Amino acid sequence: MNDIRFFIISGTSGSGKTVALQVLEDVGFYCIDNLPASLLPEMAERAVGSDSANHKYAVSIDSRNQDFIGDIETNFSGLKILNIDYQIFFVDADDSTLLNRYSETRRKHPLSDKKTSLLEAIQKERRILEHIADIAHHHINTTQTTPHELRTIIRDFAGITPSAAMTLLFESFGFKYGNPADADFLFDVRCLPNPHWDPDLKELTGLDNKVRDYLLSQPKCDDMYQHIRDFIEHWLPSFVAENRNYITVAIGCTGGQHRSVYLSSLLAEHFSVSDLVQTQIRHRELP
Repeated sequence: MNDIRFFIISGTSGSGKTVALQVLEDVGFYCIDNLPASLLPEMAERAVGSDSANHKYAVSIDSRNQDFIGDIETNFSGLKILNIDYQIFFVDADDSTLLNRYSETRRKHPLSDKKTSLLEAIQKERRILEHIADIAHHHINTTQTTPHELRTIIRDFAGITPSAAMTLLFESFGFKYGNPADADFLFDVRCLPNPHWDPDLKELTGLDNKVRDYLLSQPKCDDMYQHIRDFIEHWLPSFVAENRNYITVAIGCTGGQHRSVYLSSLLAEHFSVSDLVQTQIRHRELP
């Protein structure tokens, strides 16, 4: 077998196929949604002959292209000829759960029409996908599974740890220029001593040693740093377990030049050695 990883996602509409494919895409798989089954061998052949460093591929096959499903075994045999070790994941849920999900989202089932009720469309889809379900390597029933839990299941099958997917961004900003729209957590540090009022520090930023030394000498700054750090450390494992891809922690002072820059940098330095996340930093108001 070669080193290509090839995942095939199939299953009933509304059961979570899209979530499963998105998880694989987030962890580096090249993904194609709703690929006609007859094109599987051609895609696999291109993957084998590609010079790309990416050897992870995932496709979804579902009832939206029922005319293309055809002889599924023949299409899969093309993967075997190329020595590709593929795995089929079949995602499903019981009829009542699918009915409730379509009722809540008000989406239209791909097989329903004026003559076909939602329940009849679900049952028809099961018949179309019956053979794929029979030969699938993994069956995932999402009747009692939340999207977060499904993401964890897919990551486990793919051998991907949650730490590879989550980015923790610390962003400094100035309240006078407006709050960041992408902040998950926002901390106001305007109560801390302000270097702006020191003529020697006014034109500097929180990245300069003189400003850092000044703020480091202020007990209130250390208290604020410890409280924010401890809060994030306490809840970080829970965020990771929820399969969050991004967490943005915004630290704001008046102008976004001194205090917020200093604390954001200090926090980013602390969490940069964490095994749970990848850390980034952004100073919105600095050039």
